Amino acid sequence: MITVFVHRDGRTQCVPALDPALLDPASGAKVWVDLAAATEQEQRILSDVFHFHALAVEDAVASLHHPKVETYDGYLYLILHGIDYQRSVAEDSFITHDTDFFLGANYLVTIHDGKTRSITGIQEVCGRNDHVLGEGPGALMHRIIDRMVDNYRPEIEQLEKWLDELEKDVFDVPRKETVREILSVKHDVTALRRIAAPQRDAVGRLARREFPIIAQELTYRFRDVYDNLVRIADEALIFQDRITSLLDAHYSNVSNRLNEIMRVLTVFTVIVSPLTFVAGLYGMNMKLPLVGSDTDPRPFWWLVGGMAATVLVMLGFFRKKHWL
Repeated sequence: MITVFVHRDGRTQCVPALDPALLDPASGAKVWVDLAAATEQEQRILSDVFHFHALAVEDAVASLHHPKVETYDGYLYLILHGIDYQRSVAEDSFITHDTDFFLGANYLVTIHDGKTRSITGIQEVCGRNDHVLGEGPGALMHRIIDRMVDNYRPEIEQLEKWLDELEKDVFDVPRKETVREILSVKHDVTALRRIAAPQRDAVGRLARREFPIIAQELTYRFRDVYDNLVRIADEALIFQDRITSLLDAHYSNVSNRLNEIMRVLTVFTVIVSPLTFVAGLYGMNMKLPLVGSDTDPRPFWWLVGGMAATVLVMLGFFRKKHWL
Protein backbone atom coordinates (compact mmCIF):
# COMPACT_ATOMS: atom_id res chain seq x y z
CA MET A 1 0.00 0.00 0.00
CA ILE A 2 1.25 3.47 -0.92
CA THR A 3 0.39 6.45 1.27
CA VAL A 4 1.29 9.95 0.07
CA PHE A 5 1.37 13.09 2.22
CA VAL A 6 1.94 16.46 0.57
CA HIS A 7 2.63 19.72 2.39
CA ARG A 8 2.02 22.83 0.32
CA ASP A 9 0.84 26.36 1.12
CA GLY A 10 1.01 25.65 4.84
CA ARG A 11 -1.25 22.60 4.72
CA THR A 12 -0.59 18.87 4.81
CA GLN A 13 -2.89 16.54 2.93
CA CYS A 14 -3.01 12.82 2.26
CA VAL A 15 -3.45 12.53 -1.50
CA PRO A 16 -4.53 9.42 -3.43
CA ALA A 17 -1.62 9.50 -5.89
CA LEU A 18 1.75 11.14 -6.30
CA ASP A 19 2.24 13.88 -8.87
CA PRO A 20 5.87 13.54 -10.07
CA ALA A 21 6.00 17.30 -10.61
CA LEU A 22 5.90 17.79 -6.84
CA LEU A 23 9.32 16.13 -6.51
CA ASP A 24 10.94 19.20 -8.05
CA PRO A 25 12.17 21.42 -5.18
CA ALA A 26 11.01 24.41 -7.21
CA SER A 27 7.41 23.31 -6.69
CA GLY A 28 7.59 24.38 -3.05
CA ALA A 29 5.99 21.10 -1.94
CA LYS A 30 7.26 18.66 0.66
CA VAL A 31 6.35 15.05 0.03
CA TRP A 32 6.28 11.90 2.14
CA VAL A 33 5.67 8.63 0.31
CA ASP A 34 5.23 5.55 2.49
CA LEU A 35 5.28 2.02 1.03
CA ALA A 36 3.85 -0.51 3.48
CA ALA A 37 4.10 -4.16 2.40
CA ALA A 38 4.17 -2.89 -1.17
CA THR A 39 3.51 -5.17 -4.11
CA GLU A 40 5.95 -5.50 -7.00
CA GLN A 41 3.77 -3.14 -9.01
CA GLU A 42 3.84 -0.54 -6.24
CA GLN A 43 7.59 -0.94 -5.76
CA ARG A 44 8.17 0.27 -9.31
CA ILE A 45 7.59 3.81 -8.10
CA LEU A 46 11.11 3.69 -6.65
CA SER A 47 12.75 3.27 -10.05
CA ASP A 48 10.13 4.67 -12.45
CA VAL A 49 9.22 7.87 -10.56
CA PHE A 50 12.07 8.58 -8.14
CA HIS A 51 14.77 6.99 -10.32
CA PHE A 52 16.70 5.61 -7.36
CA HIS A 53 19.85 3.58 -7.97
CA ALA A 54 19.20 -0.06 -8.80
CA LEU A 55 21.36 -1.31 -5.92
CA ALA A 56 19.52 0.88 -3.43
CA VAL A 57 16.16 -0.32 -4.75
CA GLU A 58 17.32 -3.92 -4.50
CA ASP A 59 18.27 -3.41 -0.85
CA ALA A 60 15.04 -1.55 -0.10
CA VAL A 61 12.75 -4.33 -1.33
CA ALA A 62 14.81 -7.10 0.32
CA SER A 63 13.40 -8.66 3.47
CA LEU A 64 16.25 -7.86 5.85
CA HIS A 65 19.52 -5.95 5.83
CA HIS A 66 21.85 -4.67 8.48
CA PRO A 67 21.50 -0.98 9.44
CA LYS A 68 23.57 1.28 7.21
CA VAL A 69 23.62 4.71 5.56
CA GLU A 70 24.73 5.44 2.00
CA THR A 71 24.85 8.53 -0.16
CA TYR A 72 23.74 8.77 -3.77
CA ASP A 73 23.44 11.63 -6.20
CA GLY A 74 20.88 13.99 -4.68
CA TYR A 75 19.55 11.71 -1.92
CA LEU A 76 20.46 9.70 1.15
CA TYR A 77 19.64 6.01 1.68
CA LEU A 78 19.28 4.69 5.22
CA ILE A 79 18.30 1.33 6.75
CA LEU A 80 17.29 1.09 10.40
CA HIS A 81 15.51 -1.55 12.50
CA GLY A 82 12.59 -1.48 14.85
CA ILE A 83 11.97 -4.29 17.31
CA ASP A 84 8.91 -6.06 18.58
CA TYR A 85 9.81 -7.99 21.72
CA GLN A 86 7.46 -10.75 22.83
CA ARG A 87 8.72 -12.82 25.76
CA SER A 88 8.91 -16.41 24.61
CA VAL A 89 11.11 -19.42 25.27
CA ALA A 90 9.87 -21.56 22.38
CA GLU A 91 10.66 -19.08 19.59
CA ASP A 92 12.60 -15.91 18.82
CA SER A 93 11.53 -13.04 21.07
CA PHE A 94 13.21 -10.17 19.25
CA ILE A 95 11.42 -9.73 15.95
CA THR A 96 13.02 -7.05 13.80
CA HIS A 97 11.28 -4.86 11.27
CA ASP A 98 13.66 -3.01 9.01
CA THR A 99 12.64 0.38 7.67
CA ASP A 100 14.30 1.92 4.61
CA PHE A 101 14.53 5.69 4.13
CA PHE A 102 15.22 7.67 0.96
CA LEU A 103 15.79 11.30 1.90
CA GLY A 104 15.84 13.91 -0.86
CA ALA A 105 15.82 17.68 -0.94
CA ASN A 106 12.02 17.92 -0.58
CA TYR A 107 10.85 14.35 -0.18
CA LEU A 108 11.06 11.34 2.10
CA VAL A 109 10.31 7.78 1.02
CA THR A 110 9.87 5.03 3.60
CA ILE A 111 9.62 1.31 2.86
CA HIS A 112 8.66 -1.30 5.47
CA ASP A 113 6.63 -4.47 5.99
CA GLY A 114 3.55 -2.71 7.33
CA LYS A 115 4.18 -3.68 10.96
CA THR A 116 6.12 -0.60 12.03
CA ARG A 117 4.53 1.08 15.03
CA SER A 118 6.65 4.20 14.65
CA ILE A 119 5.52 5.08 11.14
CA THR A 120 1.90 4.30 11.94
CA GLY A 121 2.05 6.72 14.87
CA ILE A 122 3.77 9.44 12.85
CA GLN A 123 1.20 9.11 10.06
CA GLU A 124 -1.57 9.81 12.55
CA VAL A 125 0.28 12.85 13.87
CA CYS A 126 1.14 14.05 10.37
CA GLY A 127 -2.50 13.95 9.29
CA ARG A 128 -3.55 16.16 12.23
CA ASN A 129 -0.63 18.61 12.40
CA ASP A 130 0.53 20.54 9.35
CA HIS A 131 3.90 21.44 10.85
CA VAL A 132 5.10 17.81 11.09
CA LEU A 133 5.81 17.57 7.37
CA GLY A 134 6.11 21.33 7.09
CA GLU A 135 9.40 21.26 8.97
CA GLY A 136 10.87 19.31 6.08
CA PRO A 137 11.55 15.69 5.13
CA GLY A 138 14.74 15.58 7.22
CA ALA A 139 12.88 16.60 10.38
CA LEU A 140 10.18 14.05 9.54
CA MET A 141 12.79 11.32 9.22
CA HIS A 142 14.19 12.33 12.59
CA ARG A 143 10.72 12.05 14.15
CA ILE A 144 10.33 8.52 12.82
CA ILE A 145 13.81 7.41 13.91
CA ASP A 146 13.42 9.00 17.32
CA ARG A 147 10.16 7.13 17.90
CA MET A 148 11.74 3.87 16.71
CA VAL A 149 14.51 4.26 19.27
CA ASP A 150 12.05 5.30 21.99
CA ASN A 151 10.15 2.05 21.35
CA TYR A 152 13.29 0.15 22.36
CA ARG A 153 13.00 1.30 25.97
CA PRO A 154 9.88 -0.69 27.06
CA GLU A 155 11.21 -3.73 25.21
CA ILE A 156 14.54 -3.53 27.04
CA GLU A 157 12.77 -3.02 30.37
CA GLN A 158 10.75 -6.17 29.72
CA LEU A 159 13.96 -8.07 28.95
CA GLU A 160 15.57 -6.72 32.13
CA LYS A 161 12.55 -7.80 34.16
CA TRP A 162 12.90 -11.31 32.77
CA LEU A 163 16.56 -11.33 33.77
CA ASP A 164 15.64 -10.30 37.32
CA GLU A 165 13.15 -13.17 37.54
CA LEU A 166 15.76 -15.64 36.31
CA GLU A 167 18.23 -14.46 38.94
CA LYS A 168 15.67 -15.20 41.65
CA ASP A 169 15.00 -18.63 40.14
CA VAL A 170 18.68 -19.48 40.02
CA PHE A 171 19.31 -18.70 43.68
CA ASP A 172 15.91 -19.48 45.21
CA VAL A 173 14.03 -22.12 43.24
CA PRO A 174 16.26 -23.73 40.58
CA ARG A 175 14.27 -25.63 37.96
CA LYS A 176 15.12 -27.86 35.04
CA GLU A 177 13.73 -25.21 32.66
CA THR A 178 16.06 -22.51 34.04
CA VAL A 179 18.93 -23.28 31.65
CA ARG A 180 16.61 -23.21 28.66
CA GLU A 181 15.22 -19.83 29.73
CA ILE A 182 18.69 -18.41 30.32
CA LEU A 183 19.83 -19.53 26.87
CA SER A 184 16.68 -18.02 25.35
CA VAL A 185 17.44 -14.67 26.99
CA LYS A 186 21.05 -14.95 25.82
CA HIS A 187 19.82 -15.37 22.26
CA ASP A 188 17.61 -12.27 22.64
CA VAL A 189 20.45 -10.17 24.06
CA THR A 190 22.72 -11.26 21.22
CA ALA A 191 20.03 -10.17 18.76
CA LEU A 192 19.73 -6.82 20.56
CA ARG A 193 23.48 -6.24 20.32
CA ARG A 194 23.48 -7.25 16.67
CA ILE A 195 20.82 -4.61 16.00
CA ALA A 196 21.88 -1.81 18.34
CA ALA A 197 25.58 -1.58 17.47
CA PRO A 198 25.33 -0.99 13.69
CA GLN A 199 22.23 1.16 14.19
CA ARG A 200 24.18 3.32 16.61
CA ASP A 201 26.94 3.74 14.04
CA ALA A 202 24.49 4.65 11.27
CA VAL A 203 22.72 7.31 13.33
CA GLY A 204 26.11 8.54 14.54
CA ARG A 205 27.00 9.40 10.95
CA LEU A 206 23.81 11.47 10.69
CA ALA A 207 24.84 13.37 13.82
CA ARG A 208 28.36 14.24 12.62
CA ARG A 209 27.42 16.74 9.87
CA GLU A 210 28.73 14.23 7.37
CA PHE A 211 25.92 14.71 4.86
CA PRO A 212 25.04 18.13 3.40
CA ILE A 213 21.41 17.08 3.01
CA ILE A 214 21.13 16.92 6.84
CA ALA A 215 20.81 20.48 8.16
CA GLN A 216 22.99 21.52 11.07
CA GLU A 217 19.98 21.91 13.36
CA LEU A 218 18.99 18.32 12.60
CA THR A 219 22.44 17.01 13.51
CA TYR A 220 21.80 18.15 17.08
CA ARG A 221 18.55 16.19 17.14
CA PHE A 222 20.21 13.10 15.73
CA ARG A 223 22.94 13.46 18.36
CA ASP A 224 20.30 12.91 21.04
CA VAL A 225 19.06 9.79 19.23
CA TYR A 226 22.64 8.60 18.96
CA ASP A 227 23.13 8.98 22.72
CA ASN A 228 20.07 6.81 23.33
CA LEU A 229 21.41 4.12 21.03
CA VAL A 230 24.78 4.23 22.81
CA ARG A 231 23.01 3.56 26.10
CA ILE A 232 21.05 0.70 24.53
CA ALA A 233 24.22 -0.87 23.15
CA ASP A 234 25.92 -0.53 26.54
CA GLU A 235 22.93 -2.10 28.30
CA ALA A 236 23.01 -5.00 25.85
CA LEU A 237 26.66 -5.57 26.79
CA ILE A 238 25.79 -5.46 30.49
CA PHE A 239 22.93 -7.91 29.91
CA GLN A 240 25.33 -10.31 28.22
CA ASP A 241 27.67 -10.18 31.23
CA ARG A 242 24.73 -10.81 33.56
CA ILE A 243 23.65 -13.82 31.54
CA THR A 244 27.16 -15.27 31.62
CA SER A 245 27.19 -14.81 35.40
CA LEU A 246 23.73 -16.38 35.63
CA LEU A 247 24.87 -19.49 33.78
CA ASP A 248 27.95 -19.81 35.99
CA ALA A 249 25.84 -19.34 39.13
CA HIS A 250 23.26 -21.88 37.95
CA TYR A 251 25.85 -24.55 37.20
CA SER A 252 27.59 -23.82 40.50
CA ASN A 253 24.28 -24.08 42.35
CA VAL A 254 23.46 -27.37 40.64
CA SER A 255 26.93 -28.69 41.47
CA ASN A 256 26.54 -27.69 45.12
CA ARG A 257 23.15 -29.37 45.35
CA LEU A 258 24.63 -32.52 43.80
CA ASN A 259 27.46 -32.42 46.33
CA GLU A 260 24.94 -32.11 49.17
CA ILE A 261 23.03 -35.13 47.88
CA MET A 262 26.21 -37.14 47.44
CA ARG A 263 27.33 -36.23 50.95
CA VAL A 264 24.06 -37.40 52.49
CA LEU A 265 24.17 -40.62 50.48
CA THR A 266 27.81 -41.20 51.45
CA VAL A 267 27.07 -40.69 55.15
CA PHE A 268 24.12 -43.04 54.89
CA THR A 269 26.27 -45.65 53.15
CA VAL A 270 29.06 -45.35 55.74
CA ILE A 271 26.56 -45.75 58.60
CA VAL A 272 24.81 -48.73 57.06
CA SER A 273 28.01 -50.56 56.10
CA PRO A 274 29.04 -51.70 59.63
CA LEU A 275 25.44 -52.58 60.44
CA THR A 276 25.28 -54.71 57.34
CA PHE A 277 28.55 -56.35 58.30
CA VAL A 278 27.34 -57.21 61.80
CA ALA A 279 23.97 -58.46 60.51
CA GLY A 280 25.70 -60.59 57.90
CA LEU A 281 28.23 -61.92 60.41
CA TYR A 282 25.64 -63.02 62.91
CA GLY A 283 23.44 -64.39 60.20
CA MET A 284 25.97 -67.11 59.41
CA ASN A 285 25.01 -70.70 60.25
CA MET A 286 27.77 -71.33 62.82
CA LYS A 287 28.52 -70.86 66.51
CA LEU A 288 29.48 -67.27 67.33
CA PRO A 289 30.51 -65.52 70.58
CA LEU A 290 27.81 -64.00 72.82
CA VAL A 291 25.17 -66.18 71.27
CA GLY A 292 23.16 -68.02 73.92
CA SER A 293 20.44 -70.58 73.50
CA ASP A 294 17.79 -70.24 70.87
CA THR A 295 15.25 -69.31 73.52
CA ASP A 296 17.35 -66.59 75.15
CA PRO A 297 16.35 -63.15 73.68
CA ARG A 298 19.12 -61.16 75.32
CA PRO A 299 21.81 -61.60 72.65
CA PHE A 300 19.43 -60.12 70.06
CA TRP A 301 18.94 -56.96 72.09
CA TRP A 302 22.66 -56.75 72.80
CA LEU A 303 23.23 -56.83 69.06
CA VAL A 304 20.59 -54.15 68.40
CA GLY A 305 22.03 -52.01 71.16
CA GLY A 306 25.51 -52.37 69.76
CA MET A 307 24.30 -51.33 66.29
CA ALA A 308 22.50 -48.29 67.74
CA ALA A 309 25.60 -47.30 69.68
CA THR A 310 27.68 -47.58 66.53
CA VAL A 311 25.26 -45.30 64.67
CA LEU A 312 25.33 -42.71 67.45
CA VAL A 313 29.12 -42.72 67.65
CA MET A 314 29.44 -42.27 63.88
CA LEU A 315 26.85 -39.46 63.79
CA GLY A 316 28.68 -37.68 66.60
CA PHE A 317 31.98 -38.05 64.79
CA PHE A 318 30.50 -36.69 61.50
CA ARG A 319 28.97 -33.72 63.29
CA LYS A 320 32.24 -32.95 65.07
CA LYS A 321 33.98 -32.92 61.68
CA HIS A 322 31.19 -30.70 60.29
CA TRP A 323 30.32 -33.28 57.68
CA LEU A 324 26.66 -33.03 58.69
